[in-house]
Amino acid sequence: MPASNPKIVVLNTRAANVHSVEKALRKVGADPLVTSDPTELSDADAAVLPGVGASDAVMGALNRMGLSEPVKQFSATGKPLLCVCVGLQVLLDSSEEGELDGLGLVPGSVQQIPTGMTDSLGAPMKVPHMGWNQVTFAGNENERHPVFKEIPQGSDFYFVHSYRCVPSDENDIAAQTEYGVPVCAAVVKGNVVGTQFHPEKSGEIGLKIYENFLYLTKEQTAGAK
Repeated sequence: MPASNPKIVVLNTRAANVHSVEKALRKVGADPLVTSDPTELSDADAAVLPGVGASDAVMGALNRMGLSEPVKQFSATGKPLLCVCVGLQVLLDSSEEGELDGLGLVPGSVQQIPTGMTDSLGAPMKVPHMGWNQVTFAGNENERHPVFKEIPQGSDFYFVHSYRCVPSDENDIAAQTEYGVPVCAAVVKGNVVGTQFHPEKSGEIGLKIYENFLYLTKEQTAGAK
């Protein structure tokens, strides 16, 4: 039986929608702690790194708060780490959006979505990409990371971004969407999961991801005792 009330921290870089993530986690039964304290992170059973806006803003905040190395150390523990939007983008080595190095937990780069594209009807495709897009998960459901279990193939999730992740290893791409070009919608690298879309803004199907994340944390916490 999975343990109850694991310690889940939501990292507050002051450059993220932490309260939306906190609210979503509470809605599925978690009791998250919003914090910028590296010690709280090291003591956590799982962590969420949200982000909005620019990658340099998030990386700069992580560096200033002394969180960059602790996040890397946390990822090495095997505990669940969920990264959202720009939180995903800073997992990679570098970004065309800024000058600061990323965390380097997922080899690859972040590239701007091409401008000047048109859709099938010839209408201009706006950048940033804002809205609902259909997501296709890699492999069959039995092969998915537990965070994506029981999510119907082709589900719609909410995106807000001008840049897209391009992992060096295609096997790290857990899901894709299309916006004129293929867009990495999610990555999985061991215990590290990132989504370009915002689960907390994606209705019930998005909440299912947070529910899965909580259940996975409970299972791992119980197994560690």
